[in-house]
Amino acid sequence: MSATTAIPAVNPKAGRRRQGPEARTGGRRVGSHLFLLALVIYFILPLWWLIVAATKDTSGLFTGSGGPLWFDSDFNFFDNLAELSTHQGGIYWRWLGNSFLYAFSGGIGATILAVLAGYGFAKYRFRGRTVFFNLLLGAVMVPLTALVIPTFVLLSQVGLVNTVWAVILPSLLSPFGVYLMRIYTQDAIPDEILDAARVDGAGELRTFFQVALPLLRPAIVTVLLLSIVGTWNNFFLPLAVLSDPNLLPVTVGLNNWTALSNAGAGGEQVWNLIVTGAFISIVPLIIAFLSLQRYWQGGLSLGSVK
Repeated sequence: MSATTAIPAVNPKAGRRRQGPEARTGGRRVGSHLFLLALVIYFILPLWWLIVAATKDTSGLFTGSGGPLWFDSDFNFFDNLAELSTHQGGIYWRWLGNSFLYAFSGGIGATILAVLAGYGFAKYRFRGRTVFFNLLLGAVMVPLTALVIPTFVLLSQVGLVNTVWAVILPSLLSPFGVYLMRIYTQDAIPDEILDAARVDGAGELRTFFQVALPLLRPAIVTVLLLSIVGTWNNFFLPLAVLSDPNLLPVTVGLNNWTALSNAGAGGEQVWNLIVTGAFISIVPLIIAFLSLQRYWQGGLSLGSVK
């Protein structure tokens, strides 16, 4: 007695139909990877040029054998750093210290005000709340450069022009930071948690500091970094309100050296110091982002654990 086994017929068209969507998905994945690679190159290329340029002298920046995107045979970074420390009495380091003062004073102050205002808008009901918040949204739409001249007039009337307060006080206002804190507070802090804390006898300050504030950590770090970077990179405001060279931040100070170098034969050529100073000025921002990144990651995981 023999048994026969039926072999099912294979439809080649069905196999092609199954492979078609997978092939298209693979093509999209390759295209997206290429697009991301192009974006990475686009954003990394200026930073790479700055790193390379900081190792060259003035002649190497324009006629170097390595080209604009590669190192020369002579490595002059430490020579540039030594010259940067002695040029004009080492005023560059004073500019860098001024940038630290303006950025961290303004950034921390703007973050504190944004957290308090955003929490108040999100969790308290008071008369005129909607009107005030709409005015805040309108302030977000106004470019900061458009406010420089009115700010200069206001500061001149109170005698604060050409002082450190002329840069710090305007930097304390962050409409976008307040908006971001309100939106985040509404989603991150349920009203039931605050009501439970009040029922247990906690006052408003204790509820804010012990219950609400730990949950706001990712938004606080975000606003802090945005405020610090915005104040650090601010150029037009200190250019308008400061005239004392000893009070300038590093952005305006390097611009003054650039103007002197652009003067041609009558100006001092310090392009190597400009690019080296620009490279050093971004190092604190990179360190700040890398050191505060873990607070983002830790805050994002708070909602994943019940």
